[in-house]
Amino acid sequence: MKSSEKIILKAEDLDGYLKEQDFKDIKLLEDMYGQTLKSFEPLDKQNVIDSFDKMGHELQRICSEHPRIKVFSFETESGSHAEASRVISKLRDINTGHQEFIYYVQRAYEMLFRLAFTDHSENNKGHIVVKTPVTFPAQNYAVHKIPDIDKEIENSVMCVMLRGALLPSIIMSKEIEEYSSHKYVTPFALFKINRDDSKNEDNMEYILDLKKSFFNLEDLDGKDLIFADPMNATGGSLVTVVKYLQQNGVKPKSIKFFNVISALKGSLRVTRALENCTCYTLWLDPVLNEKAYIMPGLGDAGDRLNGCDKKDNPRNIIRLIADYGSNISELYRNQLAKIEETVLD
Repeated sequence: MKSSEKIILKAEDLDGYLKEQDFKDIKLLEDMYGQTLKSFEPLDKQNVIDSFDKMGHELQRICSEHPRIKVFSFETESGSHAEASRVISKLRDINTGHQEFIYYVQRAYEMLFRLAFTDHSENNKGHIVVKTPVTFPAQNYAVHKIPDIDKEIENSVMCVMLRGALLPSIIMSKEIEEYSSHKYVTPFALFKINRDDSKNEDNMEYILDLKKSFFNLEDLDGKDLIFADPMNATGGSLVTVVKYLQQNGVKPKSIKFFNVISALKGSLRVTRALENCTCYTLWLDPVLNEKAYIMPGLGDAGDRLNGCDKKDNPRNIIRLIADYGSNISELYRNQLAKIEETVLD
């Protein structure tokens, strides 16, 4: 879909969806994190550990009251928590380089896929029959059981909020293909949306550029829409896109939002604004700073995944995919073919 039109959503509109208790919970975590900051310089390690433990309990209490906010360590068995902590710690680490960052993002989305689709499907089994390289004395095959989740995944469309969301969306689509008994490759819808980083969190604007987006409304109606963005700070980008679709007659069957890290405020806004949306996040962070960056956060996930664009020479989607290189292109060749088809057609 192409147009010169731009859709703008403002931060105050997002806050209009929040309840009185939401504001109280957000303020509580802001106060707790403000106290924790006092132990950062100089670093009082034990006090920081104790403070984060207390904030974690409050976040778990809040999420227990919001069943459509699914945090990995709050929803899974205790044996999985160490895995989530290790992955998040590597993604946060300032010393984690580009290729290693991509590796841990891939692991994060595999874990999130499991949380959303496979952990509750133990009674429904499917089978994969694999032809192996062993041919003597006869061609060999192996059988492996997997959850039968075709009905949950084969109505899905990947909705990509460029640009940091591109690779996570491709990873999620690959997971769907691997678990589908029909090797279903999701269609893609691409939305060019940015927030105005010259503004602060309380007056932020989210700008959906339809001229640089690629999607068909009729292909989204009645579908299970999946959004995968490594960071959910304010929730503004997702709400802007979905509200636009709804205003133009699209009625999603469901909306699933997958994040490596989400701020509490962003998760609350999204689930309040979109009644049929569930947020799945590997880790929930307590607060936003005045520039709407997640704290403690992990920096700009888009830049760490894709590298930085030059201000006067931003890459389009085809150039961005080309920069992923041959390893990514080979691993996700079916997904990239779908994206190229969407853009070039």
